[in-house]
Amino acid sequence: MSISHYIKSIGRGKDGARAIDRAEAADLMGQVLDGQVSDLELGAFCLAMRIKGETPEEMAGFLDATHARLNKITTGGAPTVVLPSYNGARKLPVLTPLLALLLAREGVTVVVHGSVTEDKRVPAEAVLAELGVQASAGKASAGQVVFVRTAALHAGLERLLSVRRVVGLRNSGHSLVKLMNPCDSAGAPALVVGSYTHPEYLQSMSATFALTGQHALLLRGTEGEPVADARRTPAMDVFKDGTTRRVQDQHEGSLEQRPDMPAIDAASTAAYIQQVLRGERVVPEPIALQVQHILREVKP
Repeated sequence: MSISHYIKSIGRGKDGARAIDRAEAADLMGQVLDGQVSDLELGAFCLAMRIKGETPEEMAGFLDATHARLNKITTGGAPTVVLPSYNGARKLPVLTPLLALLLAREGVTVVVHGSVTEDKRVPAEAVLAELGVQASAGKASAGQVVFVRTAALHAGLERLLSVRRVVGLRNSGHSLVKLMNPCDSAGAPALVVGSYTHPEYLQSMSATFALTGQHALLLRGTEGEPVADARRTPAMDVFKDGTTRRVQDQHEGSLEQRPDMPAIDAASTAAYIQQVLRGERVVPEPIALQVQHILREVKP
């Protein structure tokens, strides 16, 4: 098989490119994930979509193909939260593990998944390892945090993400992993905590969550991580069954004011998180509010 006919549609530049429909997008992504395309075709697909941009229908199709192929995590009947962690720390400590552990101590199953796509950043996986949470796969239990590498969920998805190391640009896979639900929940579907870095992604991710009917919370995260910025509370929206609710308005404040934060290395961040969990330091208010909103969704 080949994706060349899709590339002809999406690869005609910003003004000449034609969007494909949901079924076509699912077929295209299915071939990519199944390893049926050459490296040249894969690179062409990534660059073409980078220039054109994904429509919500295309992203929904990519999700259809991905969800049908993932090695899903079994979570049982406990309330479950999914935290996609792909950006890591650049200037601020990565506090996704703090969010995960705060939720877990409330009895929530927390699945963090991620892949290291930039060598100069400190990934959440490194912080979790310092906290005793090692990469695993298969099952997750109530009150537990598990970290799953993308490669364990699907090797083809990891291959798609790794294109960034070659061409230096993000691709559709980097949006896809922040939208997908890798859990096989026996009860209610897991809540996916999505995050964006630029306003245009707010629009596209919102439209995709609404179109696919997923249960999700979306916010402008910290340097692309799904955790509220400790310096200022971002707006937060909840999506469920195609409806959207604003559950948190943005709190005005200066991003120049930096609360008592650790250095960004994994050991310092882990030590800070342990102090917060022991009550020796206060949970940053934006993260505390995020925890409250998530708990209302998964434990109404």
